[in-house]
Amino acid sequence: MPSNTEITPSQLTRLVGLSTAPTIVDLRTEEEFASDPRLLPASRRRDARMVEILAKELIGRDVVVLCQRGSDPSQGAAAWLRQAGVKAETLEGGFDAWRTGGGLLVKTAKLPPADAAGRTLWVTRARPKVDRIACPWLIRRFVDPAAVFLFVAASEVGAVAERFNGAAFDIDNVFWSHRGERCAFDTMIEEFGLKSEPLARLATIVRAADTARLDLAPEAPGFLAASLGLSRMFRDDLEQLEAGLLLYDAFYRWSRDATDETHNWPPGRKMA
Repeated sequence: MPSNTEITPSQLTRLVGLSTAPTIVDLRTEEEFASDPRLLPASRRRDARMVEILAKELIGRDVVVLCQRGSDPSQGAAAWLRQAGVKAETLEGGFDAWRTGGGLLVKTAKLPPADAAGRTLWVTRARPKVDRIACPWLIRRFVDPAAVFLFVAASEVGAVAERFNGAAFDIDNVFWSHRGERCAFDTMIEEFGLKSEPLARLATIVRAADTARLDLAPEAPGFLAASLGLSRMFRDDLEQLEAGLLLYDAFYRWSRDATDETHNWPPGRKMA
C-alpha cells in the first residue's frame, strides 16, 4: 500500500490524458533513459540534481515525480518540492512498475527537438477543422503539454517549420500526415506508440469526420458538425484550438468511460 506521498501506477493511469492530469517529472539518469528512451505520457525529463530550480518552475502545480524504481532520487526530489510548497507525489515502483503494468509509454525518437524552454514546435495549415485540432490535442495531452502550434498559409508550412526547427503536420509529403485511408491523428498514435482502446475509438471518429466517411462511426456526423461550428465561431486559429481541446477532452472521456451509458426520458424507463 502506498504512503500518502505516493501514487500507484493504476491511480496515475486514470489521470493520464485528462486536462487535469498532474505534471509528471521523469528523473531517470541519462544511462537509464538510454536503456528505454520512452516517456510516461506528457512527462518531462529533468535532472534530479537541479531540484531547487525545478521547485520554482512547479509552484502551484500537482506533480508526480518518478525515477527508475521509485527509490531515493524521486523520494528525495518530491520531499524537497513539498517543503518548497509544491504538491508532489512519487510514482510507486517508478518507471519499472509503470512499464511492467502495461502503462502507456511515448516513443520519443521522431519528436522534433525541444527549444530553449523545453517545448516542441509544430506547424500546420491555417483554418483547422478536424485533424489539425485532433493532432494538437493528442500532443498536448499525451506528448508535450507545453507544445507550441503555428498555423500558417499552406504554401508556407514547410518553410516555417524549417525556420523554427519544428515539425510540419497534416500537409502533403511530410512524415506527420495522412497515410492511405488513415489521417494524421492515426499516424501520431502509431508513431508515438499510444495504442489504447479509448484512443483507437476516438481515432475512428476523427478519421470518419476528417475523410468524409461518416459511416465509420455513428458519432462522426455530430463530431463533424461540432468541429465545423467551432471553425465558424473563431477567426483566430489559436482561440479555436483552445476551444476545440474541450471537445476532444469530452469525446476522449466518453471513449474511455461512457460508451455503455445511455440517456432517456422519463428517467428510469427501460430501453426496448
